[in-house]
Amino acid sequence: MQSTPVYGGAVMSDVMLIGQAPGPREPVLQKPFAHTAGKTLFRWLEESCGINELTVRSTIYFAAVCRCFPGKSPGGTDRVPSSIEVGNCSWWMSDEFEILRPRLVIPVGKLAIAQFVPFEKLGDVVGKKFVLHLDGHRFDLIPLPHPSGASPWHKIPPGKQLLEKAMRKIARHPAIHALSR
Repeated sequence: MQSTPVYGGAVMSDVMLIGQAPGPREPVLQKPFAHTAGKTLFRWLEESCGINELTVRSTIYFAAVCRCFPGKSPGGTDRVPSSIEVGNCSWWMSDEFEILRPRLVIPVGKLAIAQFVPFEKLGDVVGKKFVLHLDGHRFDLIPLPHPSGASPWHKIPPGKQLLEKAMRKIARHPAIHALSR
């Protein structure tokens, strides 16, 4: 892992958004989803939920499976953290769940989703709502694909339609409605 940890700030919220790990620009900009993937993610949230980036950042808690940039893979893309790295960082999310006890969890991308539900293909989980329990705490989980430009999954069928379905579920969730109060 490289660079300093990145986190979304001290936001008490019933909604937790969980990414994979920061990219190379996030440590410099000192916020999660600060570049291309973030622009796409915030566009999804604004179009479906009517909340802009500033509101999202000030009302939704941002977490990540790993808090530091994992570096580049030999192919030049951002490297997926190893299971050892995920294990080393797991206490962060565990503590955050204990403190926040969120009503809605939005894992973004395969690694984040896999921390909660087993699956083989994104199509098995995106567009669905799961009711989960963790350490006696009940919460809803609505997975999203990763908004990076590295994968076209969310731009073509059936991914595009499943993303739209997931965003409708997020927009209708009571924890999202409570953000605007």
